[in-house]
Amino acid sequence: MSVMPAPARGLLGDTAARDYSEKLRRFNAFAAPELREAIASLGLEPGMRVLDAGCGTGEALAWLGDEVGAMGTVVGMDLALAHVVAASHAGDALQADLSAPPFMGEAFDAIWSVNVVNHLRSPLDGIRTLAGLLRPGGRMALGQSSFLPDMCFAWDARLERVVNEAVRAYYRDKYAVDERGLSAVRANVGLLREAGFQHVTAHTFAIDRISPVDADAERYIAETLFRDSWGARLAPYLGADDYEALMDLCDPASPRFALARPDFHFLQTFTLVTGRTPV
Repeated sequence: MSVMPAPARGLLGDTAARDYSEKLRRFNAFAAPELREAIASLGLEPGMRVLDAGCGTGEALAWLGDEVGAMGTVVGMDLALAHVVAASHAGDALQADLSAPPFMGEAFDAIWSVNVVNHLRSPLDGIRTLAGLLRPGGRMALGQSSFLPDMCFAWDARLERVVNEAVRAYYRDKYAVDERGLSAVRANVGLLREAGFQHVTAHTFAIDRISPVDADAERYIAETLFRDSWGARLAPYLGADDYEALMDLCDPASPRFALARPDFHFLQTFTLVTGRTPV
């Protein structure tokens, strides 16, 4: 008898069995300086209790722990079991659905959540659920990559544009969502205000990498973007000439490999939106 797969809990196909640990590890290693700067900007204090909601592979658990010290507590939570297993090597983490977190109300002083709420079918409901875990005056910090399109080919804005359009078309076909369905990716300010948060602020960190890039940047850009996010999956969405040009730029064996160019400049944004619960 065949076993039906578990239904996706998230807008982008997330389930407890889904595993994209390597992608998360690559991103966290690549963006570690900016992510740590973002965490430092929160003004966390020793002894605080912090939840990483959607902790992925857990790298931020240690960074948050550095801020709250030995007397503080940092807990990670993720839907995917494989991510929790990976995160458990970095700190305390448990497998749970964000829509039904296994914590008492007002259990935390702060919640850190990166690239998570845009995966939810109802981001506002998810934020309201998380808000119930914060003490009065507690702080919510929602981080999101790429409010603005990444700059990968500084020398060819047209190719970059058609590739971004191809990626959107791929997501539309794979997950049956269009750009309006993904609007939560840029809506964190409005979502926090609608959920009742006060003192809402936003700050965007620029992640710049230029040639020669370090090993972490090369691994993230070449493997996560060029190979895993783009690659053969974009062939149906690009003209033959554009697809050939893209594959040439993305191939480490090619003399035209993008990361080997002296004018290579990768730019990605990371936006942190914060707010406080009413006192």
